Amino acid sequence: MSLLLDIATTAAILYAVALGLLIVFGVMGIISFAHGAMMTIGGYAALLVTQEGWSPWASFPAAALAGLVGGAVMERIVLRPLYRRPLDAILATWGLGIVIGQVITLVFGRQVQFAQSPLSGAINVLGVTYSQYRLLLVALAILLAGVIAFILHGTRLGLVTRAVIANEGLSQSLGVNSARVRFASFSLGSALASLAGALVVPLSSVDPNMGVPWLVGAFMLVLLSGSSLVSMAGAAIVLGAAQVLVSTYLNAVLGGMTIAILAAIILRIRPTGFARA
Repeated sequence: MSLLLDIATTAAILYAVALGLLIVFGVMGIISFAHGAMMTIGGYAALLVTQEGWSPWASFPAAALAGLVGGAVMERIVLRPLYRRPLDAILATWGLGIVIGQVITLVFGRQVQFAQSPLSGAINVLGVTYSQYRLLLVALAILLAGVIAFILHGTRLGLVTRAVIANEGLSQSLGVNSARVRFASFSLGSALASLAGALVVPLSSVDPNMGVPWLVGAFMLVLLSGSSLVSMAGAAIVLGAAQVLVSTYLNAVLGGMTIAILAAIILRIRPTGFARA
């Protein structure tokens, strides 16, 4: 039972981490290499909240707000002029990630720090004592998926966003402002990335490079999923299970490499990954 809970919670964490990157990739068609840096911003937002003596629960909205503002500024100043040059846009996000990491280092230093968890202790689940916070992450990942699904399928913003994803040229001819959709999507994706950083901080530590390892897993999940929330859930379960099983029965180092290796194998066999062909 403990192994199943580890798989479920690992898949939920991977899903939450990759969700913002999926939004950006689905609309803008680029992989934002600033995703890891936005996660780091969320981690430090959580750290500042707890250092100020506020409730650790406040770290989640604080991180999301920091990511939203940061993403909006980056999209407006850096990415908007590069819409027609996707390779340059990808390189720009990579450069932004480096700059953000260096700024964080100048402000907070290189030392490892720890943020307080909003929920501590363990509960009994079918005879197994398990972390309450890790279980909370499963519920939060499902909640985030539900909110994003509602936005995409139950709001006008979601309607025009799906139109831009399907055919940007046609949607523009019908009066859709694709630049505004891109702005909203990148801002939302950045907010989700920053929120994910705040979510994972209680399980690890905060340092200027904390988002870098997560970027690889998120990148692989998005490649396997295309722009589908459902496909990404399936990919997160498969890759999360593989990582947990390898870490448990072999060693943690190989477990950390499992996601990248398995994703590469799946893409070699099935180029569309878990998305529909």
